[in-house]
Amino acid sequence: MQRVHFIAIGEVPMQNLAITIHKKNNFQVTGSDTEILEPSLGRLKEHKLLPDEMGWFPDKIHKGLQAVILGMYVTEDNPELIRARELGLKIYSFPEFIFQQTRSKTRIVVGGNHGKATTTAMILFVLKKLRIDADYMVGSHIEGFENMMKLSYESRIAVFEGDESMTSIIDSRPQFHLYKPHIAVLTGLNWNRSDVFPTFEEYVEQFQKFTELMEVQGRLVYFDGDDNLSKIAQQLRRDIVPFPYNTPKHEVREGVIYLITKYGDIALKVLGEPNLQNMDAARLACRQIGVTDERFYSVISEFE
Repeated sequence: MQRVHFIAIGEVPMQNLAITIHKKNNFQVTGSDTEILEPSLGRLKEHKLLPDEMGWFPDKIHKGLQAVILGMYVTEDNPELIRARELGLKIYSFPEFIFQQTRSKTRIVVGGNHGKATTTAMILFVLKKLRIDADYMVGSHIEGFENMMKLSYESRIAVFEGDESMTSIIDSRPQFHLYKPHIAVLTGLNWNRSDVFPTFEEYVEQFQKFTELMEVQGRLVYFDGDDNLSKIAQQLRRDIVPFPYNTPKHEVREGVIYLITKYGDIALKVLGEPNLQNMDAARLACRQIGVTDERFYSVISEFE
């Protein structure tokens, strides 16, 4: 039995992870927080993971724990964190633990300032329609998926929405640096994180580093309408293969967008060129795991 304790279990990503591994065999989950709001409170209560009382309790931290998972907003003076350090326990950040749970799987990570949530949702939608089992982690609820995260023993693929926020108080790396993808998707850069990265140059540098952390013989799908991403693609390691994308050929007829493909014209339920670009990114990502364009097009018309 693996015993895992969550410091700040009420944070949305933390409660999703806690519920997810609680469902796996051979895991025992505990957690603490000073305040837990809905919907996290109700979901933790439903799965019998809600702490008996609010607060930090160092006595919950003991040598019998295999892992302590640290929330993003936990501070250095947190008494449970201090205790975990004193005992020399293994302390994971949220993304670090996810990586450990999926390190034997083919990891697809979608990053970028805009479009990454939609692109991730499109990839997962196609895989689900084609009955291809996949673990996943997304930043917001996707229709048709019960939870915002899934980690299993069976699936061989994991799809993550990569965020550039700081990992934790003891790890200043951007979260998406820890996922080390086999297949990376970069949708476009638009600096709006001056709270984390003081300059645009520093912001772009994080995406350059992200590609350097990819697994050997990785595949990079990137939007070539972004000059900064095009520059990054030109500086890749020699073993990484780039796949540029842009707006696919299409027509608008009576307010409906039709993709023009060699398999015929496909009516879509999405609107706007950005969504068409996201769709092409999803197509190229799915192709890397064996989904042919024909199979992709056969189901993507249903995506709303």
